[in-house]
Amino acid sequence: MKNILLLTILIASIFACQSKKTDTETDQKSFGKVVELDILTNEKIAPIQPTMWGLFFEDINFAADGGINAQMIKNNSFEFQNPMMGWQRIQENGAKGYFYTKSSNSTSNKKYIQVERINSDGNLGIQNDGFRGLGLKENNVYTISFNARQNDGTALALRFQLFDSKYNQVGETELSGFTKDWKNYEISITAKTSDNNGHFRMLVDGVGTMDFDLISMYPVETWNKKKQGLRKDLVQLLADMKPGFLRFPGGCIVEGFELGNRYEWKKTVGPLEDRPVKINRWNFEFAHKSAPDYYQSFSMGFFEYFQLAEDIGATPLPIISCGLACQFNSGEIVPLDKLDPYIQDALDLIEFANGSANSAWGSVRKKMGHPEPFNLKFIGIGNEQWGPQYIERAKAFQKALTEKYPDVTIVSTSGPFSDGEEFTYLWGELLKMNAQLIDEHYYKSPDWFFENARRYDDYDRNGPKIFAGEYAAHTKSVGSTENVNCWLSALAEAAFMTGLERNADVVHLASYAPLFAHIDAWQWSPDLIWFDNLRSMGTPNYYVQKLFSTNKGTTLIKVTSEGETLAGEGNLYASATLDSNTNEVILKLVNSSKEKCAIHLNLDEAVATTGKMLKMSNDDLYAVNTLDNPTNISPIEKPLTNEEIKGTISLDGNSLTILRVVMGK
Repeated sequence: MKNILLLTILIASIFACQSKKTDTETDQKSFGKVVELDILTNEKIAPIQPTMWGLFFEDINFAADGGINAQMIKNNSFEFQNPMMGWQRIQENGAKGYFYTKSSNSTSNKKYIQVERINSDGNLGIQNDGFRGLGLKENNVYTISFNARQNDGTALALRFQLFDSKYNQVGETELSGFTKDWKNYEISITAKTSDNNGHFRMLVDGVGTMDFDLISMYPVETWNKKKQGLRKDLVQLLADMKPGFLRFPGGCIVEGFELGNRYEWKKTVGPLEDRPVKINRWNFEFAHKSAPDYYQSFSMGFFEYFQLAEDIGATPLPIISCGLACQFNSGEIVPLDKLDPYIQDALDLIEFANGSANSAWGSVRKKMGHPEPFNLKFIGIGNEQWGPQYIERAKAFQKALTEKYPDVTIVSTSGPFSDGEEFTYLWGELLKMNAQLIDEHYYKSPDWFFENARRYDDYDRNGPKIFAGEYAAHTKSVGSTENVNCWLSALAEAAFMTGLERNADVVHLASYAPLFAHIDAWQWSPDLIWFDNLRSMGTPNYYVQKLFSTNKGTTLIKVTSEGETLAGEGNLYASATLDSNTNEVILKLVNSSKEKCAIHLNLDEAVATTGKMLKMSNDDLYAVNTLDNPTNISPIEKPLTNEEIKGTISLDGNSLTILRVVMGK
């Protein structure tokens, strides 16, 4: 018995890569002490699409208002169902007065607030606490903008105040000189300290009546310093990924709980005051994570999405309603003989994006400050619809769009499921339609991602191309509040992504979902980027996505071991590309074993003795990043030595490693 035990230990010691996959019982091929990797630089398989790795944006988890939209005032136009939601009436120290919600003549901005002050004592006005607080930064300047008119009284003035979370005043400014006509006013205020949960007050001084509407407060320091722009730190995280595309505005938000709640892009462009506020479907979708104050102001509308895509160098990819509301909710459907307005919305969107500045919708774009086209190349019809009713509508859209805009690629959905009866039905029908690009979604366990790295190995190379439009590894279950963005989930996604890249002749786009989540106001987890009102952090999943996106290369090549590609054999996953711009081989490797693994590179061309390694690893598969420790799990970069390039390279256990090796001339 003792001899058997010693023999077992001796055999185990000569293997650097264990045959046990992380959290699975799958039997896999074991490699010896050094794994030989053959990188076939002369076997160029396919170009890597510029759109290969991108972003999926949906206004969930307060991603837009309260998130990337730098607006700090909630319900700034008093258009919520409860017009005073987000606001408090301030009446203290003997002040007397009244507050009224009034109706306007506008069809989109229907309400405003009237404040009547009947004495000059104390403080009277309104307070806004923002989106789970106002994020104030010390010495930062903020621009307050509002519409106002004075109904009666003389020499009325306004005081604007900022308070920290303990109600210490940390900023104040004043403005006077109001008239009886509506007019827009702007004034600046500076915060004397930093606080994640600040408050804003707007107080009336004097005796008389004033009307207010469209009250906004934006930091001067926005992305690219655009007035009333986007939150700088959040956009920077996106720009750092060098994404190939930006999908917007979703997601289920496109469909709506019912059709009246769907996303209508035409109502999100033009002047802000002409964009009607709408309840967000994620306001009430999950009873256990309800958010009754979650609305859409559309300050982040389609024009802003197109601008954001342009700013970060991404191809815009809008998704629009196909006339079928969310089938997990009402499933409300537009009859086919009444579908034309929906199809016209799609045609008009392409004109808005690509039309001349003299066209009907191109002129709207021009008036908004962008006479040049946005160069739209893709448009998605529907989100996660399924069944014959989707196919009927998809055919109608396809006919109209391909006739007028044959150069715009249509994205069709394969539904919310990654397999099964509905998935198979949709694929069969879409093949008959000669669909160009099919959107597949999968929210699955980490094990599923480890086990499905070969998902696309057998897809038809002459069939439709694939858009892996929504995916994420869920550590608990789909919809659970206990899902976490831990290293296990990120590592599983990395393993799967090597399979997407190995099949880049079929897979042309891929994006993790969802993108953003407010730490105090989320409905769904996991998410790529988390933030509060002052700070933000990329998850381990974010850094995996960033590594793939910033190291994608230009041409897919083959990497094998013992003549076979690697998709979990010996706990290794691998993909390889060439970068013609830098003359480098880029090798992506995932080791899903807890043990280290040694590899040797066999290149079929001479290589220079320079290169670098970028790696992520952690012994604790459930380790996470936090706002206090945002880079706990993040890439480490180091140069590759000549000995490593010519000899062996060690891969950490539970690791993603990217090797960039400069090719010889």
